[in-house]
Amino acid sequence: MTVGLFIPCYVNQFYPQAAIATLQLLRKVGVEVVYPSKQTCCGQPMANSGFEHLTQECNDLFLENFSRFDYIVAPSASCVLHVKQHLHSATDPAEADRIRSNVYELVEFLTDVLKVENLRARFPHKVGIHQSCHGLRGLYLAQMSELNTLPFSKPVHLLNMVEGLELVTLDRPDECCGFGGTFCVAEEAVSVKMGKDRVTDHTKNGAEYITSVDLSCLMHLEGILHRNKSAIKAVHIAEILNSTL
Repeated sequence: MTVGLFIPCYVNQFYPQAAIATLQLLRKVGVEVVYPSKQTCCGQPMANSGFEHLTQECNDLFLENFSRFDYIVAPSASCVLHVKQHLHSATDPAEADRIRSNVYELVEFLTDVLKVENLRARFPHKVGIHQSCHGLRGLYLAQMSELNTLPFSKPVHLLNMVEGLELVTLDRPDECCGFGGTFCVAEEAVSVKMGKDRVTDHTKNGAEYITSVDLSCLMHLEGILHRNKSAIKAVHIAEILNSTL
């Protein structure tokens, strides 16, 4: 099995430590990983702003970079969901279909494909999970609280394998943080208020760290934490699962 490591542009620019943790974690569980160095943006920001018709070059480059791999894995639910739903090709639609079926967010790859049941990780801290909307409602990484059915959570399943980690219980476990990509630009006041509500929930329940499968959400929450001079830190789930502190 050979995996192509898909690192979204904002992760590459602002949170390279999460990208490195993803690479190291995949290698720890026995996966051969290749990073295509010519990859760029997947086109999600343009598509979300109503300009999907301008993303074809992004699609073509994605196919060029990742068509040779068995699986494509990324530490980002939102970018993975975009590729799953929007990658297309006029010249090779069959390959685009194959890639859409074989691109995975890190947590779902570890749970659904590799079926990992043991991680040699240690992170002795109280951690709150932020369920990103794309991860929760797009990739179904956990059960939505409004549904009257049995709960499940793939991130929790993995975090429970981490020695010393204590998960905190939130009052509103799957509420949106307000980031929403370009929404946080167009509706700044609403976005910030929603983010403050999420930070308050984690704070009052004793979290030392906030983690998520989406660094875009964490970037939004991290900005609010910094402005509040909070001691709580935001960290991608890959960094926790890869930790040996």
